[in-house]
Amino acid sequence: MKAALPPNHAPAKTDKRWKILDVTIKRHQYQQNALIEILHQAQELFGYLETDLLLEIAHKLKLPPSRVYGVATFYHLFSLAPPGVHTCVVCTGTACYVKGATAILSHLEQETHIKAGETTENGQLSLLTSRCLGACGSAPAVVFDGAVLGYQTPESVSDRIQGWLKDGTD
Repeated sequence: MKAALPPNHAPAKTDKRWKILDVTIKRHQYQQNALIEILHQAQELFGYLETDLLLEIAHKLKLPPSRVYGVATFYHLFSLAPPGVHTCVVCTGTACYVKGATAILSHLEQETHIKAGETTENGQLSLLTSRCLGACGSAPAVVFDGAVLGYQTPESVSDRIQGWLKDGTD
């Protein structure tokens, strides 16, 4: 069974991102073993891997869509949903874990009503985890929109994201 792109999700020929992806696939000579590199480029171009993008990659590499989807969902670095406007990444490495990262993460999940790896309903906040941020000396560490802050507590993290949850302001 051959998967087809939904009519309203066909790649837009005027969107340069699709052309760049085509060049990437061609550069890899349509090799199926380049799937991870191609998915990485696709996510960098589009921000996340939506269904039509996965189907197009499967078609170009002559792979079953289930294999492309399987790879995209197996590796945590790939996202199938659009990221939030803001990101909060809680380090769960050993030092941060020992110094309270689980309490921070649990508090955030309760406050935001989402689990790690999800985005709030209003699209404002993506809650993520990382195995190690390399900020062990200031554990527990949390990254807010790319800025690493150490010595965090559930309360300090909550204060930091409040505006993001209410109305999308900083």
